[in-house]
Amino acid sequence: MKRNGLSSFSISLWLLFAAVMLQAVESAKGKYAHMLFNELFEDYSNALIPVEDTDKVLNVTLQITLSQIKDMDERNQILSAYLWIRQSWYDAYLKWDKDKYDGLDSIRIPSNLVWRPDIVLYNKADDDFSEPVNTNVVLRYDGKITWDAPAITKSSCVVDVSYFPFDSQQCNLTFGSWTYNGNQVDIINSLDSGDLSDFVEDVEWEIHGMPAVKNVITYGCCSEPYPDVTFTLILKRKSSFYIFNLLLPCILISFLAPLGFYLPADSGEKVSLGVTVLLALTVFQLMVAEIMPPSENVPLIGKYYIATMTMITASTALTIIIMNLHHCGSEAKPVPQWARVVILDYMSKIFFVYDVGENCTSPKREKEEECKLEGDDGCQRRHKEVRGHLSNRNDNCDLKEKLNGNLNKSYGIHGENVRETVNCCSCYKILIKNIEYIANCVRDHKANRAKGIEWKKVAKVMDRFFMWIFFVMVFFMSVLIIGKAA
Repeated sequence: MKRNGLSSFSISLWLLFAAVMLQAVESAKGKYAHMLFNELFEDYSNALIPVEDTDKVLNVTLQITLSQIKDMDERNQILSAYLWIRQSWYDAYLKWDKDKYDGLDSIRIPSNLVWRPDIVLYNKADDDFSEPVNTNVVLRYDGKITWDAPAITKSSCVVDVSYFPFDSQQCNLTFGSWTYNGNQVDIINSLDSGDLSDFVEDVEWEIHGMPAVKNVITYGCCSEPYPDVTFTLILKRKSSFYIFNLLLPCILISFLAPLGFYLPADSGEKVSLGVTVLLALTVFQLMVAEIMPPSENVPLIGKYYIATMTMITASTALTIIIMNLHHCGSEAKPVPQWARVVILDYMSKIFFVYDVGENCTSPKREKEEECKLEGDDGCQRRHKEVRGHLSNRNDNCDLKEKLNGNLNKSYGIHGENVRETVNCCSCYKILIKNIEYIANCVRDHKANRAKGIEWKKVAKVMDRFFMWIFFVMVFFMSVLIIGKAA
């Protein structure tokens, strides 16, 4: 028990001794750091470029780390990004021998105390021209200064929305010195691309790379070259949101337009359906127009909306024309012979259009023959039967009249019986004329009714024809625009 107590006590002593030594070392480090700081900045000025020979070029190494895409404003063509900007260079006047300062090899001081390169974002699109964040810099004994500063940048980005919502964008971030030319400060990109290891995944955009390219440009104002480093941010839009909220509703609504041809003409809702679908697509078109910039490049989804709206407008116009055919009455001209052959004989069979009370299971030819017999020959057949029957009666009447005449001559029968026979025959003649008039009226009525039925069938066949035509058009347009997503 005593030995265990002594061992634990010795360990505690060692820990206490180590803590005291570390505190003493830190105190020594702090003491030497203050001494070093006072000696370094006693005669130092951060106003001039820190080179011993003005003919030499100061190399500034630049590295960009993309942390997050905050916003992509397509309408104003502005990219907002959260960056970590690392710059490093050598200051010829901030060196020391670390052995003289107890091995102190680096110190951290405010960045506004040392000279800093005036590297700015050339394509900045922000109204705020404030100074960079005054974070600390790391100063090493060999004069190397490393400055890490976070920044929220707003840069101009030329947005091409021709294939929206299946588009890709390339936004440039160009960094360069604002006042120092290439003979004074040279910018070197430390990596071939921007650092994406700490990137926070965006809900709308995918990052497909951020290559970096160094450019040396001579501007019209100056004869000296000005180097810069351009980081190209390659973005691919995630289109799922727009597919389910803009594209899929449009496809479903556009499939309603051909159904207007299938709607019965007597319902009175054919034109109303087309106008309603057109208004619904107009609302979606306005939503897309609010997002997109007012440029000459019409987005892919906008083209789809325009094509669909044009198709619905054409279908509504055709519906109005077909409804006029449907409501052709007895005053209309008969159906032309070519329309009978092409539309009523062939197209009606292709599109399975039947007469009223007729379906695909009933024998069509028997129905047609029966209708023809009833429509054209029925009245004439009945009229002939009536006339034949009445003519027989008339012949009988003439026969009776002859017989009565002979009887009168033979037996001397006088006046009254003869007059009765003549009156009976005249009644039959008047009855025949009335029946002929009624038969003509019925025949004309059926002919006019058959004419209207033929025009209604023509309109129905044309409805089915245009319905399938527009269904095929909507299908191919939908497949075309969905194929862009692949």
